[in-house]
Amino acid sequence: MTIKEMMLSIYQNAKNHGWWDEPRSFGDIIALIHSEASEALEEHRNGHLPNETYVNCKLKEIRAKGGGGCGVCKFCQANKPEGIPAELADIVIHVMDYCEHEGIDLEKAILEKHEYNKTHSFGHEIEKI
Repeated sequence: MTIKEMMLSIYQNAKNHGWWDEPRSFGDIIALIHSEASEALEEHRNGHLPNETYVNCKLKEIRAKGGGGCGVCKFCQANKPEGIPAELADIVIHVMDYCEHEGIDLEKAILEKHEYNKTHSFGHEIEKI
């Protein structure tokens, strides 16, 4: 699947689920992307590894008191991936969705920016945090 095909699929899924039924401002989209980045940071702060994906059962604590977790449960979306990779994927999905909605050729923009970045000197813009 190409980047363009993935963008189209993501955008169509968002439309099918009503995401674009109401107008969304650029600020709202950027805030949403930022919130996904903050969720990735929270996963890190909670001790999850960068490549760790897990499933979080929201009923586990409740049911653990009565003996055992819920297994597979529609209530807690037991198949929903959680972790840093899932949050980073959400960022990419929101960016692709917005770009498709606005007619931005993201693949072209990435390639152009990558070529430009190759011209930077060693250690360019690296900050120690």
